[in-house]
Amino acid sequence: MNKLPIHGKVSFSMREKRGYAVVSITDRVRFSETDLMAVVHHTNYLRWFEMGRVAYFRQAGIDLNQLQEAGYMVPIVEVQCKYRQSARFDDVYEIQTTLKACSRAMIQFSYRILRKEDGVLLAEGTSKNAFVNLEGKVERLTPVYYEKLQQLAAQEREIQP
Repeated sequence: MNKLPIHGKVSFSMREKRGYAVVSITDRVRFSETDLMAVVHHTNYLRWFEMGRVAYFRQAGIDLNQLQEAGYMVPIVEVQCKYRQSARFDDVYEIQTTLKACSRAMIQFSYRILRKEDGVLLAEGTSKNAFVNLEGKVERLTPVYYEKLQQLAAQEREIQP
């Protein structure tokens, strides 16, 4: 079994899986993420999607704090999640994040959350985010940020069959 600290250490890496690049995070279910039925409360999967998005941006060389300092925010405009199996306290899980689509005004991700011990798919979903200015109006990304996302997307396309 993959040993992580009690509070869970978030790490990420990019690797190939089934013909496409995946930005992956591994963490451990915290007691505070469970409900009275001793399973992970459904809202936490959306938080885990966010962890995947942040890791994807980091892998592309984009720090979200710097993006905000540059005048951008990246709000969710649409999210979808299908719950497949329940995760429980202390389960080690993996969030796999891939880029579905990207323009200078929006970005879409897909996610798969798997239990590390047995590889069972716990949840899968998608999100669509807009790039907006600090007033909430759509703001197209500068070429510097857009190019970084395109370079990571190009790496994904290179390893597809």
